[in-house]
Amino acid sequence: MDDLKLLGRSETRLPEKPDRSILETFPNPSPGSHIVIRLETREFTSVCPKTGQPDFATIQLEYIPGERCIETKSLKFYWASFRNYQAFNEQVIHRMLQDLVAVCDPHKMVMVGQFGSRGGIQLTVRAAHPDNQFQFPILNP
Repeated sequence: MDDLKLLGRSETRLPEKPDRSILETFPNPSPGSHIVIRLETREFTSVCPKTGQPDFATIQLEYIPGERCIETKSLKFYWASFRNYQAFNEQVIHRMLQDLVAVCDPHKMVMVGQFGSRGGIQLTVRAAHPDNQFQFPILNP
């Protein structure tokens, strides 16, 4: 666990832009057991690339780890790095899924972003890995 750089350090500054190198992992303490890990934030923000207005969302991540698990403080910093990132909501969720899969190579992973209402319409984006495991409903809040 000596390779974790963020855990236990309160003075670390939030990153200015998203980068998968922010994400840290550690060896799965239960390899082969197919545990399910669920993480959620209700404080996610990004920026609409057309209006420049903030988009607020609840982000849910659920996965069955392979050899590596995602360290939660690095995930918090990764999610916070989207604060000034300009992208459509669909792009944000897709990018997060790709980055998380790249760093931890899970057996299965699902990302759900429930974005705040705009013009009376609420947008929910779901992305899954592997693609052939995509089923509805995916997460039950």
